[in-house]
Formats: sequence, structure tokens, C-alpha cells
Amino acid sequence: MPEVIPDVRPAETERSAPAHGQQWRGVLAAIDMGSNSFRLELAQIRDGGYRRIAYLKETVRLGGGLGADGRLARDAVERALACLARFRQRLGGLPAVQLRAVATQTLREASNRDEFLFQAEQVLGYPIEVISGREEARLIYTGVSRLEPATHARLVIDIGGRSTELIVGEGEAARLAESFQIGSVSLSERYFGDGRCTEAAFREAQVAAGAAFEEATQAFARFRWKEVLGSSGTAGAVADLLEANGQSDGTITEAGLRWCMKACVRSSSVQLLQLEGLREERRAVLPGGLAILAALFNQFGIDEIRPTRAALRQGVIFDLSERIAASRAHDGATWRDETVRELQRRFAADLGQAQRVRELTLALYDRMVPSPPHEARQELAWAAALHEIGMSVSHHDHHRHSAYLLAHIDAPGFSQSQQRRLADLVLGQRGGLRKIEVLLADPQRAAQVLALRLAVLFFHARADLLIEVPQIELKEGIATLTLDPDWSRAQPRCMHLLREEQQVWARVGDLDLVLVA
Repeated sequence: MPEVIPDVRPAETERSAPAHGQQWRGVLAAIDMGSNSFRLELAQIRDGGYRRIAYLKETVRLGGGLGADGRLARDAVERALACLARFRQRLGGLPAVQLRAVATQTLREASNRDEFLFQAEQVLGYPIEVISGREEARLIYTGVSRLEPATHARLVIDIGGRSTELIVGEGEAARLAESFQIGSVSLSERYFGDGRCTEAAFREAQVAAGAAFEEATQAFARFRWKEVLGSSGTAGAVADLLEANGQSDGTITEAGLRWCMKACVRSSSVQLLQLEGLREERRAVLPGGLAILAALFNQFGIDEIRPTRAALRQGVIFDLSERIAASRAHDGATWRDETVRELQRRFAADLGQAQRVRELTLALYDRMVPSPPHEARQELAWAAALHEIGMSVSHHDHHRHSAYLLAHIDAPGFSQSQQRRLADLVLGQRGGLRKIEVLLADPQRAAQVLALRLAVLFFHARADLLIEVPQIELKEGIATLTLDPDWSRAQPRCMHLLREEQQVWARVGDLDLVLVA
């Protein structure tokens, strides 16, 4: 059953209180589906203060179930689904807009992740987003910087089961964030898989970890920060061990790490290790975590690491709070809006064309889908704003290049799942529809695609040919586009393209386009 963890209480945090039945007003939730543990946090943010309501944790070892073929093993999937079912019971009707569930490195790697996510979302009852390593790092820093504010530069380290995130930031701004594919689970499996702890195994594990971080030596060099915080379960577990055994006040030092590793070696097997403060669920992955910490100390000249309870889940909640506030303000700027602007600058997008297409796309979509979900409308707006970034690669098939970039680029604020949705929309902006036929089975997504395609078509000459937004109505799978007859006669080339578009939709069968002119 889930482990209930005591409240996090930094100076600015309010005391926790229990949730009352179905009273979800103001309550936000984050689910962190990590490689080692799954965590659920319920909290409220009021006047900048963070009030924890509940925190549940289960050791699922999803990363340990990732086989050599890249697929999640059935037993790991079953543990994960059982945990999510229990989380759903605790959530008890929380509105979907007040929860964000994120998955990290294991599901970034798993070849059968789509199959797993389909099952997981059915069990949990909420969408699950797979986030990129850099997005994970950004959210971790958001949680740390908001719960433990400081003005000086800091290095934040989060050692997960299959990845390690490093972030340098000042105040609430993350200046540099990177993710490395090495973690306590993966390193323990590789060098301590039989449970035996030897000096040779620790040396080899430290060399492997050091090699993974070597490329970041200059970027995260000692002069760039004044203190180091450890936000992960690994850092917290090692800090607890050192304090419980009188080796420090909970601060992690190089001497403390050497003491821990010697204790592991003396026991010969991690299963025989007897130390005050060592939790059973942490035992199997402790050696790998110690080796990574030792490599980080050596690689970046770290003197000490101070553990912090702030982590990914709090960052997700703060980020979710900002998203909700922005959606209520409608014109409120968010991280994702800034990312879109930065991508437009980076790929030298034609801003005038992007704005024309964006405005018409949204106008057509609003007429087809009255009162659309805010997030769906936002995604369509971002896709329209970025539909031509692939032209920086080649004008030929630029929509394919745009889709590839959107699916694979690091985009702060966006999950990998969301980036794929944007990529699908952009891929469908022109040409045949067979390539996105699965997408079109969803009427709302079909309306998004049609709105974007029509906007691109109307502005094919990269000039405003319209006097006003055309009338369009979507009912029972038929989209009726009504055009002014005089305008239609004056625009024969545009009408030719519209008739071709009508034939493209007729070949797919999920939605029909009818022209009235």
C-alpha cells in the first residue's frame, strides 16, 4: 500500500490539512511516474504559499522491468497499474484540469510505451504525459526554487532511477538544464546486479558515471554556482543514512560517501547491509546511487550537497497552477508561449504568415467547435504558429520537416506527448490525409486539422485574400464552408485549391467537406 510521507515544511509553506470528501476547490495534484517510485501529491497554492494536503509513494521499480529489448516486462506493468488504481481511489473525482501526471526516463525509453500508456490512462482515469529530460529538469528546478527560494546561483542535482538531471539557476530562473541517461536503478543493475558490493565494482561504476557527465564538465563548472542541492530520493536516502549513523547532520560529503561505500563492501552483499536509516525499498539501488554521487563530487569539484525535499512533483504543481491562471486570463503568457516565440526566432519563421494562419485557424475552429477545450485550442494555436519552421531545413516537404522538429526538439513547458500532438497537426497541414488517418477518427482532432489546412490554403499566396472569415459549420461529420459568391468568382485559383481539398477529405471518409459558393 502507498507510504504516506510527512509534510514538507519550508519556511514559506503552510501547515498541511486533510482533504474533505469531494471538496476539491483549489486543490492541485501531481503524479510523478518515476523509474523507481510513483508519487502522488495533493496541494494548494495560496498567496504564493504551498500547502500540502497529501503525499503518497509506492516503490514500483518500473525501470527495473525494462528488458534488453526495450520493452516493459509484464510484472512491472502490473505493479504500475495496481499503483495507479490506488492513486485513482485517492483522487476520487478530482477534475482533470487540476491534475497533471508525468512520466520520465523509463517511458522515454520503453518501446512499448504507447501500449502501456493506453492501459495506464484507462486505469488512472486521467491523461499521462511523457516529458523530456530537459523538461523534467526544468520542473525539478521550479519546485526547488519556489519552495526554497534563494538569490545566489545553485546547482540542483536529481538522481532518478534511470536518469540524472543537473540544473544551474538563480532565483526562479533555470539558466542551464540537462538530463543524462544514467540513474541509480540502471547503474545498480549493471554493476551490482547480483547484489555483491566490491571495491572494484564501485570503481567501475564511478568511471561509467563520470563518463556520462564528462561532456558537461565545463557547462556546470564550479565557478557557475555557490551551493549544491540534492532533490532526489537518492540524495534524501543517503542524507538520512549519514545522519542516522552519526556521520553528518544530513549534509552529503565526500567523506560520508566513502563511509557508505565501505559499509557496503564490508557487508559483501547489499542484502546483508545493516545500517540505521536504510529503507528496504532503497536497498537494491543504493550502490548505484552512491557511485553516481561520488562521480559528481569528483567531476564537478563539489564540497557538499544539501538535501532538499522539493522535487519534480512540486514543480509540476507550481507549473500547473500557472497554466490554470493563464487559461483563466486567456491572454496570460506561459512558459509554452515563450517557447513558441523562441522556436519562431530560432528557425526564422515568417511571423506575418504565422500570425495570419494562426488567427484564421482559430476563427474557423471556433465556428466548428463552439466553446472548445482551452488546451485543445491552445495546441492548435501553437501548431499554426510553428507550422512553417521546417522551411529552415527545406522548402520541399517543409511540413514533414516541421513535424519532425516539433516531435524531437527540446521545448520547455511541453511534454513529449504534447509535442507529438503538435507534430501530427503540422504534418497534416497539407498533402494527403492517410498519414494521419488515425488522428482523424477523433472528431475534435479532425476539426483542428481541417481548420489549419483551410487557413494554410486561404493564405497560400502569403497574402490576405479574404475580406472576412468564411462561415463554416460542422455537424454530424459534415463541414459546410459557405463563401461569398462574388469572392469565389474573383479567386479562381483559391477555389481550385478548395475543390481539391474537398476531394482529399472525401477519400478519407471520416469527415466530409461541402463547399457552398
